[in-house]
Amino acid sequence: MSSTEQTRATILAYIEALGSGDAERAAAFFTPESTWTLFGELPTARTWTGPEEIFGQFVAQMIERMDLSQPIGQQVRTVLADGAQAVAEWTTHATTKAGEPYVNNVAIVFRVEDGKIAEAREYFDTGYAQRTLFA
Repeated sequence: MSSTEQTRATILAYIEALGSGDAERAAAFFTPESTWTLFGELPTARTWTGPEEIFGQFVAQMIERMDLSQPIGQQVRTVLADGAQAVAEWTTHATTKAGEPYVNNVAIVFRVEDGKIAEAREYFDTGYAQRTLFA
């Protein structure tokens, strides 16, 4: 398998794990030193290091604003890979704790090393997320 094929397979498998709601399984796709950077001015916007921070803090802070009795999912549009780099584009669908729909388009640039995610840089409409999730 080429590095491009391995990178694409890793990201698709990660997205599937994320969609299953199993944070432990999704976290297993990351290296111990991995970083996840969310850009913008949200309270969660910064660089998170390691799976424990990424899932135990960052993802947890985002998910706690959602109504967990309702489905949370990603509608994947595109996964492009070239060597160790990949870009995934999807739309996140959820319901806020206030009962409002949350629909946000996301693009994440990934770097994969030896079948594990070493870096992720996430871009989405943080103004919308601020109004919908953090207001």
